[in-house]
Amino acid sequence: MGFKHITVAGSGVLGSQIAYQTAYSGFQVSVYDISEEALATAKGRVLKLKESYKNDLQATDEQVDAAFERMSFYTDLSKAVEQADLVIEAVPEVVSIKEDFYTKLSAVAPKETIFATNSSTLLPSQFVAFTGRPSQFLALHFANEIWKNNTAEVMKHPGTDMNVFNQIVEFAREIGMVPLQLHKEQPGYILNSLLVPLLEAGQMLLVNEVADPETIDKTWMIGTGAPLGPFAILDVVGIRTAYNISQAKADATGNEAFKKLAHLLKTEYIDKGKLGRETGEGFYNYPNPSFADPEFLKR
Repeated sequence: MGFKHITVAGSGVLGSQIAYQTAYSGFQVSVYDISEEALATAKGRVLKLKESYKNDLQATDEQVDAAFERMSFYTDLSKAVEQADLVIEAVPEVVSIKEDFYTKLSAVAPKETIFATNSSTLLPSQFVAFTGRPSQFLALHFANEIWKNNTAEVMKHPGTDMNVFNQIVEFAREIGMVPLQLHKEQPGYILNSLLVPLLEAGQMLLVNEVADPETIDKTWMIGTGAPLGPFAILDVVGIRTAYNISQAKADATGNEAFKKLAHLLKTEYIDKGKLGRETGEGFYNYPNPSFADPEFLKR
């Protein structure tokens, strides 16, 4: 295959994880974001990831430090992609932002570079016209806490070259993932086709004042044996991502429930700095959330 240099565009919660996992697996990685402030935040995330890799994977100090040394950080897109064999896009889940990004990316990336979107809910075919290379474009979707939840959903669009598809399947294996092949476009892939309805149902119960997040999570955990409920999962995903999805659905459908949900997430959480695990507070407080208490399911 010959991939050596990978660029990850977007250094948010999952973008930082993708970049670090790729570097940990031996690749040279360039991380791109729009500001030095965003990159500084990303470096802070990576420092926390180093500890997680040591705790969860028994990685050594030498291994986690070497992975970080293989990472470079850029606010100049042309420099970030000048050596890229593959660009993994993990920019915000907003159509206009992704369209603008691919327009700029296609103008500066080498013609042989493959593009992959990590979009959680949007389809490759929505952006293929902006890439300038339809046969070299597809989706590569990861789950949060990538080093433990090591799925990589590889999804083609009708114009994706099968050789490119197969290269990305092999790349996924090389970075420690289990590649899950989707040969037909599906909004939400497999994972989010199952997960998003659960998260939306939980949020609607909250918006409609049926129950609070702890009660909703407790119900799901006791009733199914799941380790986390929907609001604990949302804290991992990040409340900004949940907001972007709900706002996009509100804009697209005019649905009052999604408008109300987006407003709630913005005013009660995002505006107050409660973004989930990354900030130490979301629906729960970290590092000791109530759902982790052995007595949580007994009360």
